[in-house]
Amino acid sequence: MLNDGGFNQDSAYALYISQAHECSYLPDREARSLFLDPSAKVTSEIYQQLIDRGFRRSGCYLYQPACAVCDACVSLRLPVASFKPSRSQRRNWKQNSPRYQVRPVTAEFQEAHFQLYKRYLLQRHPEGTMTCNSPGQYLQFLTCDWSETEFIEFRKEGELAAVAVSDILPNGTSSIYTFYDTEFSQDGLGVFALLWQIYHAQALGKDWVYPGFWVKDCDKMNYKTRFRPYEAWSGQGWILHQH
Repeated sequence: MLNDGGFNQDSAYALYISQAHECSYLPDREARSLFLDPSAKVTSEIYQQLIDRGFRRSGCYLYQPACAVCDACVSLRLPVASFKPSRSQRRNWKQNSPRYQVRPVTAEFQEAHFQLYKRYLLQRHPEGTMTCNSPGQYLQFLTCDWSETEFIEFRKEGELAAVAVSDILPNGTSSIYTFYDTEFSQDGLGVFALLWQIYHAQALGKDWVYPGFWVKDCDKMNYKTRFRPYEAWSGQGWILHQH
């Protein structure tokens, strides 16, 4: 049961451990997750407090890794006020800012978004660990009725190139998922999307961007620790990494 810190002392929040399942990040590994009771009433404040303990959102589930013999998944957060882009990140921003039109839109179903999402999964995740069979599954994965979510469109010459899904929290924004047209891969859209979210969080007066989990041995995630400084969740607190 979870009931301490800033949580409502009149309520207790049950946590559950999932069954072991195939790890999504590392081959030949089994994973388990600790997740909040799906029937619990979640507010933006509860969401903020859980994400500050290393939890993440997938659909309406709030969870964190709880593997028996592995601690490779590390939750990160970026302090936006002290963010210092690297030379390559500055170059990415300078090149892409004039070429892309970026705007947040309501987190609701759009056929163009869904088709881009399906193409991205087929190109980047052909192993099929993520489902994209229906609009319902797509929205269940990316949205939740208790979260304030934005779909951020990235268009190049009017053509939809990427969508970044981001939650707005009291103290920050959380990057849920980004999918893009791989024809634009040479533009570094994943980096550009996260840079945009950092500057967007600054404009909103937020303290943090939560880019999700980092797994050292997963090449697809290594770009996250190139955003400096960052803080890594140790299981007990946040550890600052500046260089």
